[in-house]
Amino acid sequence: MEKNAKKGNVFAIGICFFLFAMISFVTGLQNPMGIIAKAQFGATNLMSQLGNAANFIAYAFLGLPAGFLLKGKGYKFTALAAVTVGFVGVGISYLSGIFGSFTVYLLGAFVSGFSMCMLNTVVNPLLNTLGGGGNRGNQLIQIAGSCNSLSATIVPVLAGMLIGEVTEKTQVADVNLALFIAMGIFALAFVIILLSEIPEPELEAAAAAKDEKKEGTIESIKGALSYRHFVWGAIAIFLYVGIEVGIPNIVNLYLTDVNGLNIATGVAGTLVGAYWFLMLCGRLVASVIGGKVSSRTMMIAVSSAGILLLVVGMFLPETLTVALLGAQIPLNAFLFVACGLCTSVMWGAIFNLAVEGLGKYTSIASGLFMVMVCGGGILPLLQGAVADFAGYIQSYWVLVAAFAYSLWYALLGSKVK
Repeated sequence: MEKNAKKGNVFAIGICFFLFAMISFVTGLQNPMGIIAKAQFGATNLMSQLGNAANFIAYAFLGLPAGFLLKGKGYKFTALAAVTVGFVGVGISYLSGIFGSFTVYLLGAFVSGFSMCMLNTVVNPLLNTLGGGGNRGNQLIQIAGSCNSLSATIVPVLAGMLIGEVTEKTQVADVNLALFIAMGIFALAFVIILLSEIPEPELEAAAAAKDEKKEGTIESIKGALSYRHFVWGAIAIFLYVGIEVGIPNIVNLYLTDVNGLNIATGVAGTLVGAYWFLMLCGRLVASVIGGKVSSRTMMIAVSSAGILLLVVGMFLPETLTVALLGAQIPLNAFLFVACGLCTSVMWGAIFNLAVEGLGKYTSIASGLFMVMVCGGGILPLLQGAVADFAGYIQSYWVLVAAFAYSLWYALLGSKVK
């Protein structure tokens, strides 16, 4: 019996890794879709980013409902609902090309964001539970993060090959293959999850305590928020996602600004791609050492390194350059990109620290975490505003402050209270 349970856990862990990859695959599609939106729908640069924004905003809308769905229906039901919504969302994106509608495109991105939020709500606490929490739980989340990063690396390459040279004839149909792959994977995931035995520790605990008075929505939220270390952790997640998105976005704008360095977009894109590759490397390393090195130690190390890299990069003169693909790139850009090694482990480490000791409030906490992912859309806007006012380099003070908070959280704020 115990042997079968262990086999079931291994299979469930494999499914979680698979779903982690799908999260980045679908989210990553919004980047090339923005290029297509400009060509097919005549969108401005601002409008071309609305699909990505819709993805993040969806987290704010569905984070808590997803948490309550997980609490009431369990991991399996929520995962099935998530992949179903994902199939529909990508399908709507496909239809936007047929109808030639920018509005339908945004709707597809928004619905896809719902799916990504639900998947994140499921896989993070499930992996932490399957790993038994602590270092092992963090280790599994880091391994899953490696799958996420690998998928994120593949998407732009695949989409770029499908789109080819961007012209006025570029359209959604050019990436239909990627959309069909996503829908096919969602359909396959649905069948696999439906036929699988997924552990439901929270539902089992609820059944064992059926005589207890059930808490309502407000009471459950208050219960989770009564843990101070979780509240500080939710803020840390908000800032972390902003750091992760803001670093490469502003580096790209900094390098390609026609009134500044005016580096070719292909060269700048290669350097920005290195950021995501470093995240993959960092997560692979963390997956190996995660069973021995605590989440707190990881957070202290990467937050300190992130602050150091950004501050040194900000004070280096632009005249110090490194050759890349025939272009002279300021050394500071390389230091900013190197922060990918720091951001690689932060999600899993923060989640692991924040839900420690939450017990029955873990599912609600996971939903609240998903709400805070909207920081990936808000913090970069703040950094962009600072860049407009004071310059690209000075805008990184916003991220230095965010890293400083992460360091404080690791040192003091994450203590269970």
